Amino acid sequence: MTATPAGTTDHNYTSDELMEVNAARALTDATTCFVGIGLPSTAANLARATVNPGLVLIYESGTIGSKPTRLPLSIGDGELAETADAVVPVPEMFNYWLQGGRIDVGFLGAAQVDRYANINTTVVDRGPDKPEGRLPGAGGAPEIASNCGKVLMVLRHSTRNFVQRLDFVTTLGHGGGPDDRKKLGMPGAGPTAVITDLGILRPDPSTAELVLTEVHPDVTVERVRAATGWELTVADTVGTTEPPTPQELAALRALKAAGKPGKETR
Repeated sequence: MTATPAGTTDHNYTSDELMEVNAARALTDATTCFVGIGLPSTAANLARATVNPGLVLIYESGTIGSKPTRLPLSIGDGELAETADAVVPVPEMFNYWLQGGRIDVGFLGAAQVDRYANINTTVVDRGPDKPEGRLPGAGGAPEIASNCGKVLMVLRHSTRNFVQRLDFVTTLGHGGGPDDRKKLGMPGAGPTAVITDLGILRPDPSTAELVLTEVHPDVTVERVRAATGWELTVADTVGTTEPPTPQELAALRALKAAGKPGKETR
């Protein structure tokens, strides 16, 4: 068998598609989801197209029940409002819906994650004599992570992203241990799973430290450890995720194709 390009597998799907499908599956039982742009939005829209057609997608711009026919470009994408059940003012979105505990799941991405699922999306250290790298910033992520019933995260797995120490703490996951959220008065459970292109990590109930619980097909524990910037804890029994079904791949690829230039979205 010939070697495959980076980001692909020896199967009929890429490592990104494997990550996105597993992220969508994590929303199977969710009722409402506060969606971050990028990979979280891909996963949430795929979930609505496959495992959870009744999922209510909520975006930071104030749209509730959005049903885009393509992947939105930003929280200000017009199709989010055009296809929504309701559009509310941003202060109402945060004060009533989010801080009121009315949203089941928050789905976030990250530039950096540490062992306690704390997030950096603000700034990164690019090394000596180089200016710091500026990132998009917090947006609504701190409030989402604080107030949603639980938080899911999705990002690609490398030592650049999974770091021993964040360059900046934008959003609190589990702080430095299992009691930190409670001490700070955060009502939500915080991050319950981090889905990557290599596998799935979940916080240990006792320590809140991320533990590798599942790997994707053909991925080894050693590979995940090598891609993690700290000494990764591994579950006693590590499962293997199911590969994408033809239906899941077709739905995912249709969503992505619909957003390409020259494609009709209606």
